Amino acid sequence: MTILDELKFDKNDLIPVVIQDNNTKDVLMVAWMNKESINLTISNGYMYYWSRSRSKIWKKGETSNQTQKLVELRIDCDKDSLLALVEQNGVACHTGTKSCFFETIQNNKFVRNQDIITSPETLYNK
Repeated sequence: MTILDELKFDKNDLIPVVIQDNNTKDVLMVAWMNKESINLTISNGYMYYWSRSRSKIWKKGETSNQTQKLVELRIDCDKDSLLALVEQNGVACHTGTKSCFFETIQNNKFVRNQDIITSPETLYNK
């Protein structure tokens, strides 16, 4: 039995992972991992995820160069979710903001709480 056998994956063999900046402790994003992406992350030291929309493994930053270097991978008490502490290179969100949590709910409206640091066109050479 390996450590991965102890994790509780959902019916699609995925487990959620919260990604947190190791230095600032800001929550950058939430993603999904499968056993292969966890193995790649642990063996290569950079974050890999499962893309539910594209049905494939992807390395964070493979097209934008906004990589996430793994510092520590934690598991919760129920073994059904992960926390990745990372060194973020550039922005974490595909929208060009530092974090994917760039909106706050105020007075029943979404209010932007972060500016775009790098345009999506620049990130993805469009």
